[in-house]
Amino acid sequence: MERDLMVKVDHVSMRFNLASERVDSLKEYVIKTIKRQISYNEFWALNDISFEVRRGEALGLIGLNGSGKSTMLKIIAGVLKPTRGSVQVFGSMAPLIELGAGFDFDLTARENVFLNGAILGHSRKEMEQYYDDIVDFSELGPFMDTPVKNFSSGMISRLAFGIATIGQPDLLIVDEVLSVGDFHFQEKSEARIQRMLSGGTTLLFVSHSIGQVKNLCDKVVWLEKGHLRAYGDSKVYCEEYENS
Repeated sequence: MERDLMVKVDHVSMRFNLASERVDSLKEYVIKTIKRQISYNEFWALNDISFEVRRGEALGLIGLNGSGKSTMLKIIAGVLKPTRGSVQVFGSMAPLIELGAGFDFDLTARENVFLNGAILGHSRKEMEQYYDDIVDFSELGPFMDTPVKNFSSGMISRLAFGIATIGQPDLLIVDEVLSVGDFHFQEKSEARIQRMLSGGTTLLFVSHSIGQVKNLCDKVVWLEKGHLRAYGDSKVYCEEYENS
């Protein structure tokens, strides 16, 4: 392994099996599955994707909806296991992939700070040290004792982002989180990501905003229908993507 390698994606393919006929109930699905009466169509979300990310780089994943961007991030984060190929991540990871993932919506925001911190591998003592920073960043001070089920999607996004970006993780994975919330929050979040990049954090970033990708990322992986169309300089391929 080269010393500065952070992520190595090696010939990754991902197949999903989609049921090819209609099933009207869970009971019918279970019965047909047991009797092997369900047939499937194979859907390859990713096909033979390879790329590397160096320590301190910011890599954007671009492509139309359904191109495989989120699937790729979930494989890198360990949420999904690829059908073929392998992914290696060297260092600590802070994934922000699904809004509110790891939250218990019946618990308060305060309780979820410690729950989510534990899921990310932080001790209660660490989370107590970061607690005020999380509250200040999320601007949710008056609502920290409110159950999260009463939060808007923007409030959940602010809390999740505040928790995931404490300290200085080796790798930050962000999937569309900055698209939720107001412009003020988006600017604030971009500034925090820039600060983390300056401190040596590596970024994997997905956004529908090509402008955000240009601002934050050095390189891009351009996915098209599960295939790697391009991998290289962000500004070059973002412009080509916008004009395609």
